[in-house]
Amino acid sequence: MTEKKGKYYITTPIYYPSSNLHIGHTYCTVMADAMARFKRLCGYDVHFLTGTDEHGQKLQEAAEKNGMTPQAYVDNVVEGIKELWKTMEISYDDFIRTTEPRHKERVQKIFMKIYEKGDIYKGEYEGMYCTPCESFWTESQLANGNCPDCGRPVEKAKEEAYFFRLSKYQQRLIDLFENTPEFLQPESRRNEMLSFVKQGLEDLCISRSTFNWGIPVPIDEKHVIYVWLDALSNYITALGYPDDPELYDKYWPADVHLVGKEIVRFHSVIWPAMLMAMDVPLPKQVLGHGWLLLEGGKMSKSKGNVVDPVKLIERYGIDSLKYFLLREYTFGQDGVYTNEVMLNRMNYDLANDLGNLVSRTVSMIEKYCEGIVPESKVDGEHDDELKAIAVGAAAKVEANMDKFSFNIALEEIWVLIRRTNKYIDETSPWVLAKDPKNKERLDTVMHNLAECLRIVSVLVTPFMHTTSKEIRKQLGIWFADVEWQDAFTFDMMAGEKVKKGNAIFPRLDIEKELAELEAMTESAAVSQEDKAESSVEMENKPLELKPEIEFGDFDKIDFRVGTILEAEKHPNADKLLVFKIKMGTEIRQVISGVAESFKPEEAVGRQVVVVANLKPRALRGLESKGMLLFADNGDRCEFVTTTAPDGEIVS
Repeated sequence: MTEKKGKYYITTPIYYPSSNLHIGHTYCTVMADAMARFKRLCGYDVHFLTGTDEHGQKLQEAAEKNGMTPQAYVDNVVEGIKELWKTMEISYDDFIRTTEPRHKERVQKIFMKIYEKGDIYKGEYEGMYCTPCESFWTESQLANGNCPDCGRPVEKAKEEAYFFRLSKYQQRLIDLFENTPEFLQPESRRNEMLSFVKQGLEDLCISRSTFNWGIPVPIDEKHVIYVWLDALSNYITALGYPDDPELYDKYWPADVHLVGKEIVRFHSVIWPAMLMAMDVPLPKQVLGHGWLLLEGGKMSKSKGNVVDPVKLIERYGIDSLKYFLLREYTFGQDGVYTNEVMLNRMNYDLANDLGNLVSRTVSMIEKYCEGIVPESKVDGEHDDELKAIAVGAAAKVEANMDKFSFNIALEEIWVLIRRTNKYIDETSPWVLAKDPKNKERLDTVMHNLAECLRIVSVLVTPFMHTTSKEIRKQLGIWFADVEWQDAFTFDMMAGEKVKKGNAIFPRLDIEKELAELEAMTESAAVSQEDKAESSVEMENKPLELKPEIEFGDFDKIDFRVGTILEAEKHPNADKLLVFKIKMGTEIRQVISGVAESFKPEEAVGRQVVVVANLKPRALRGLESKGMLLFADNGDRCEFVTTTAPDGEIVS
């Protein structure tokens, strides 16, 4: 029985139901779901909240264009969002809609609490307004005359409004960022918000009177409560605050608000200031994840350059998509989505590594042991190393999950999977089976393979619970509850009846799949007008190059794939970063002069290409054994990346 470890409250942002969600929203929700499942598996009492932000001028206008009432319009879109989360098997505990009576009534009570404290007053607002973002901006905040968040045109607006005294909390917010650095992460987001607050905060417009699709201001029904007071309050109204505090008292403060970087300012500046005004404890942490980029730009429903997760799920399955999203991208950083990267990740990791391991193991137990998992009898070479990696993996997964380093947590699991595949080759069961004298050693090998797969089935549960169930079914342990602590123990199996099933992850024909996905994309492609706006005719002008080299010179270079495990600044050089890079079985130190382009924490977990046979040399007192490949985009260096396994030769 798993030991109980207290409560854990995690939230996603509440999504704006202007149209169907895309894979970028899926990315955030999959991360939250994986963390919620992980914490439950570890024994926490988890409350996982998601929902929809359903008020505002943009939705009212969208409904009118479609000849619908705002409520009917959002009901239709929200139904699609809920269906997507059902398809994705998202394990939320509550889904809050800002049009629900429970939310509207509590938001009005929150408004009155802040008003009665003297932190809300009536005034007049004049500024540049962005309807898509529902945000007012000053002239100085605009970017080339457009909205600094979305880049679209703004218009001058002037109206009577209620204001929240945000400026009153400027110093408390500065103190929060400076004294509690863990409150907002990654560090780059904290520094950005600290700089923003230090520039000076203006009081915040929190009501509108030029449209009526919103929660009425309780003391002035000509006004509706503006989106951020309405939307941000969901994290406590869903818990019953302030009138039904049972869940609130149990789960607040939130352990993590997981949000996209574009709304970090609202969650780390406006939201804590509102809570300070209410004398409510602050959430423990706000985490701002990066964007998934498509062809160099942010995925956007308004641009039409989105990837439909439902289509990917229908073709490749839920767990394949979840694994790709969590394994491919480093938390906090932007990541570029391409179909090829996704398909290669599925083939290398899921089909070649995990799927192949399950198939080989179960087939051999059926062939050599009459389908019964045998006891361990005769230890041999490689056994101790395999067992140490197997029982040590869970602690490494925990450590990285606590940092939201999903990609490195999964890499630790795949270290075990790849090592187990290698163990098969090292022990050669098909050779042992030829001589009856080796039967006890063969049994031990089969036992160890089954044990490693059992541990893998536990470790992958938070990320791919359907895959976990299928592995356990084929191992004959489908009836046993998955317990996290079982991943720390070897030799729990003997006597189970295995049964080979269909391939968990069939190998993909990459070229065929790319063609199919391209055809699917074209049917929902960007309009010709958008394509014309985004296309740039390139002049065919020869590049200025260094002197030519012979092919033989290039062929001498040994390029290897590696994963950055650690990164830190060089103690004696501001421009140098010191990397610890895992390349297959080797971990080596490489130093690069890219400190101006990357913070150390941004590099950890990145898969890179290393010039591995470069003669070692000392850089400011530290040895560098190799060179990382980068591309210079004119503004900064970017890693040259690949999806191949660590240690593989790049040709």
